[in-house]
Parts: sequence; structure tokens; C-alpha cells
Amino acid sequence: MDIESAYTEAMEFTKNHYENFPVISFLIPKRIRKDVAIIYWFARTADDIADEGARTREDRVNMLNEFEERFTDLINGNYSNPFELALFNTIENKNLSAEHFYNLLKAFRQDITKNKFSDFPDLLAYCNISANPVGRLMLELSNIRESDAFACSDKICTALQLTNFWQDAAIDFKKGRIYFPQDELERFNVTEKIFELNENNLNLKALLKHNIDRTRRLFSEGQRLTEFLTGRLKYEIKWTVLGGQEILRKIEAGNYNVFQNRPVLNKKDFLILLLKSFF
Repeated sequence: MDIESAYTEAMEFTKNHYENFPVISFLIPKRIRKDVAIIYWFARTADDIADEGARTREDRVNMLNEFEERFTDLINGNYSNPFELALFNTIENKNLSAEHFYNLLKAFRQDITKNKFSDFPDLLAYCNISANPVGRLMLELSNIRESDAFACSDKICTALQLTNFWQDAAIDFKKGRIYFPQDELERFNVTEKIFELNENNLNLKALLKHNIDRTRRLFSEGQRLTEFLTGRLKYEIKWTVLGGQEILRKIEAGNYNVFQNRPVLNKKDFLILLLKSFF
């Protein structure tokens, strides 16, 4: 398989994995679609090592360590398969920062070893390595490197990550993870027993409302990012932000009952939000 075939397979790989929003929509500039796909291949492959299958914790850590060693080799020009060659090509041609990839790997490793967060700064520190690097890579692909743009992107990516946490609270709990800060669980008198019983009580609703309000503020603080964007990418980011905000709205509309009714976006939602992104 040559490099172009690797990019093509990465595109197919991306299309066949579900995310809240299309990773490669028609709004992604055509010149960077294959680059977005190979970055997604890297991130999803590492994420699957950390999260999928019946491997032991030790096996997952060892596999991620090996994956990181291969990444270090490839950025030094020593690749062992066409996917690694394609990723090397994207990193070199687009002058991407290797630090963002290493941060993602650090986050995936943390997924294996840490399942609770002491307070909101602790959770933000996780988002800083698990979500924010993706936004920065998207900006670098478009040669946008201003520090203000990165700061706005970080706000949006963190908000999107937090939205996913609130949306998937029931799914994450079954995996042994709770992303609500531990000190806030205590403050709102929410126990793990409430999660076990799928109990949508007043305390849990108050906890979710608190976190949804804070997540909305992050979206609002990051929206100045569009000032740094042009063309299709600008509308792609606006569309994505609107999608995150709509998930938050659906959680509220569902009386915060994320245990019984996981909010998702349907085709009608996507179309309406797409039209809104142009205004």
C-alpha cells in the first residue's frame, strides 16, 4: 500500500467511526481532509488501545508505550507502515507540533490509570491534553498559530469535551469513570449510588445544571475564534459549536435525565444547525 492508499483508507476509517459530529464534513477544506483523516487515525487507534477490548491494564499501558515509541520513530523519519508514512508526511508538510500528539498519548494513558477527578482544575488539566491538542492541530493545518486563536480554541475544545462527559455520564460510569469533580459531587450531595440506580433526583439535576452553565460559558468565551478563521473552516467550527450547545439544550429539555435518555443529534438537527452556522 502506497501513501495515497493509506490516506484513502484513513478517510474510510474516519467515516466508519461514530462521533457526535462528522469528523470530515464537506465544510472541511478539501486541501486538508486527508491530513485530518490521518490525524484521526492516530488518535482513534491510540484511544481504542486504551479503551476497547478485553486487555488488562498492564497490556494497554504496554501497547500505548509501544505506539508512542513508533510515533517517536516516525517523526524522525523511521516509519514501519504506510499509515505512519502518511502521518509523517502530514506532520512535515504542515509543520505540525509533535507536542500535541504526545499530549494525546498522555491523555489516553491517563484514561487507563485514572477514573476520577478531585476538582474542576483537575478535570481541566485532563481536557488540556485530551481535547485541546485536537483544536490546535486543526488550526496548525490551516497555518493559524496566533496565541489568541489557540486560547479561544482551547475554550471550545474543552467545552466540547465536557459536553461529551455530561452526555455520556451513564456510559462512562459503566466503564468505571466519573468525570464530575469529586468535590462537586460532595457539594451537591450526589453519591455513586445515584449513578448505580440511574436515579435522576434533584441533587443530580442541580449538579448537571451547574456544569452545563459553566460549559456554556466556555463556549461563549471561545467563540471569538471565528475572527481568526475564513472560508469553510469558519463555518465548520461554528457548526460544531452549535452542535455542542444543542446537546446541552437537549440535556436540559430531557429534565437532565442522561441515565435514561442519552441526548444525540439527528439528521434534522444537523441540517438546522448547519443553516444557523451561516448566520
